[in-house]
Amino acid sequence: MSSPTRETALVALVALARVSGRPQAEIGADMDLVGDLGIDSPKALELLLELEEAFGVEITDAEASGMQTVEDVLAYAERVAAACGEGLGAR
Repeated sequence: MSSPTRETALVALVALARVSGRPQAEIGADMDLVGDLGIDSPKALELLLELEEAFGVEITDAEASGMQTVEDVLAYAERVAAACGEGLGAR
């Protein structure tokens, strides 16, 4: 079984790949959401909605504006998982 951290990162990467249209294997932590992955405003909203649904949270405007890179998205996902204390298995 995968650890909550690994599972959390995988969920975020799958969402990023689906929204950006890039293969998951090509997405690196240092990539910029807009410049490298082409995630414009409509796609950003789609990504946020997917993350909210996957993690059972509501992402605030301040949190959303802080997500500029893949690493930012992964860090946010990890914070949410840590706050829940249970990873994604509790869904």
